[in-house]
Amino acid sequence: MTPLNEHGARAEETPKIPKEIWVLVSAAFLIALGYGLIAPIIPQFAVSFGVSMAAAGAVVSVFSAARLIGAPWAGVLVDKLGSRKVYITGLLIVAVTTGLVAVTQAYWQILVLRTIAGIGSTMFTISAVGLIVKVAPPQIRGRASSVYSTAFLLGNVVGPVAGAAMSFLGMRWPFVIYGTGVGLAALVVWVAMPRVNENVRRQTLPPMELSEAVADSAYRSVLLSNFAHGWINMGIRVAVLPLFAAAVFTHGGAAAGLALAAFAFGNAVALQFSGRLADTIGRKPMIVGGLLVTAVFTGGMGFADSFWPLIIVSALAGVGGGMLNPGQQAVLADVIGNERSGGKVLSTFQMSMDAGQILGPILIGALAEAFGFPIAFMVCGALALVAAILWIFGRETLNSKTAQPSSVDPT
Repeated sequence: MTPLNEHGARAEETPKIPKEIWVLVSAAFLIALGYGLIAPIIPQFAVSFGVSMAAAGAVVSVFSAARLIGAPWAGVLVDKLGSRKVYITGLLIVAVTTGLVAVTQAYWQILVLRTIAGIGSTMFTISAVGLIVKVAPPQIRGRASSVYSTAFLLGNVVGPVAGAAMSFLGMRWPFVIYGTGVGLAALVVWVAMPRVNENVRRQTLPPMELSEAVADSAYRSVLLSNFAHGWINMGIRVAVLPLFAAAVFTHGGAAAGLALAAFAFGNAVALQFSGRLADTIGRKPMIVGGLLVTAVFTGGMGFADSFWPLIIVSALAGVGGGMLNPGQQAVLADVIGNERSGGKVLSTFQMSMDAGQILGPILIGALAEAFGFPIAFMVCGALALVAAILWIFGRETLNSKTAQPSSVDPT
């Protein structure tokens, strides 16, 4: 029988994932499912207003740029108002602006609405991480992050399939459906997520300042690894891989789609074990391992000149991404701790990924055009390798004094 500790609890019993995390997981699935409906048609819908391909691409770019610009402001709101309020508000902003895209009559209206939606998106993204930081028991922070990431992944896989099945509805109805889905996610969180407990709030420490986090080698390391993650796994994978497939393979569109699916499969497989390992053997081994796997298989992607090597390399690169992300989220939670808000710390972490996601496709696209795809992908691998080397000197945060359990309310 498992012995009891001094507080009367079973000392070796692994905590269960709290109800609040499952609420966020449910909302994440709804959000990702809806986004999968509209992501493939946003540029096409913009082109239907008679604009150029560059202008259509700008509809995607302004969303990412708004996320990057709005992140510091969202971080301040999290510190002042609490994660729950900012999360729900962000979801409602995205729900309303996305639904209104369905009734737009001019290109500029789409541009404005997607900009506002980007601000709402960064609000709910940062506050979601803040909620996980506060409510996930330190012993299962990696596992909680894996479950949350899996929900997003499943939504992103199912969404495009559902969108293809509903293509007969035209290009306006998916925006209505996504807006409704995000509104439903906001309702789920509003009903199921506990409200603020003022007595508990008065006992919490002041918000963590960014300078305090930057003084920690673990936080500095995780900023670079998250930048590399955004550059490679969020930016290059979506923007440059399809161009590579189109240039190398006869049926480039199909090859790119299957390569992205293979990446998602590898990611999903890794998420089933990476969170638990981050909670047992340490955050650092999983992050360094994930970066090294990413460096090898993303760096070698440009040499995949036939179908099956491309699929295999993509799947293994997905494994690297799945190993990396839960450990990163756990480090962020360890640095901040359960008892403090850290809006500025969270927003800077988010900005590091968004910056990589924006800069990566531009610079690597230019490199591919000038020197070829093998060199371009090798540069991506080198970036992951640099992040892995820096992490060797970063602090292991598992079981550190910053990772103490707390009963702080999630707001």
